[in-house]
Amino acid sequence: MLRFLEEKSIERIGGNEKIPIDVRIIAATHVDLKNAVQSGQFREDLYYRLRVLQMITPPLREREHDIELLALYFFDEFSKKVRRMPKGFSEDALYALYQHDWPGNIRELMNCIRNAVIMSENRLLTVADLGLEKRKNERIAKSLEKARADADREAILNSIKQARYNMTRAAQDLGISRVSLYRLIEKYGLKI
Repeated sequence: MLRFLEEKSIERIGGNEKIPIDVRIIAATHVDLKNAVQSGQFREDLYYRLRVLQMITPPLREREHDIELLALYFFDEFSKKVRRMPKGFSEDALYALYQHDWPGNIRELMNCIRNAVIMSENRLLTVADLGLEKRKNERIAKSLEKARADADREAILNSIKQARYNMTRAAQDLGISRVSLYRLIEKYGLKI
């Protein structure tokens, strides 16, 4: 694999000539490969051959403006396959879509909409059709966690800027060690 990625050619088993291959490799993972390389769980040479162009896609919960667009797209796609179908979303249903944390990202949203379109007997999809009503209390707790994380991010960035990117001084202003500051920067994925 490494040789193929480097030379962009293959050699058939039993053959002796190289066959050029014009391909692009697209790889996706939820694992932090940089940390996996450092801990010895992923090959460093393969990491650097695959990491030509890196794109970081934030989770759906961080792209709230996409939720309604995706929900409407999936609604249109799944509605084509159902004879008697709902006509859209109720306001409460749209609100519930925005309030949900979407730990399963787009697949969870897609399956939520598919199930609601198929199973609903209402003119407009409701919160109950989406199956999001029972998760209301979970969302409040996650909102507090998200609010705390957002406040931490803001405090860290403000301290670093006020300290003119002197990490020791920024850590002192925050009342933490420099090592803890670097851990928080990595934890929150801050670009400094």
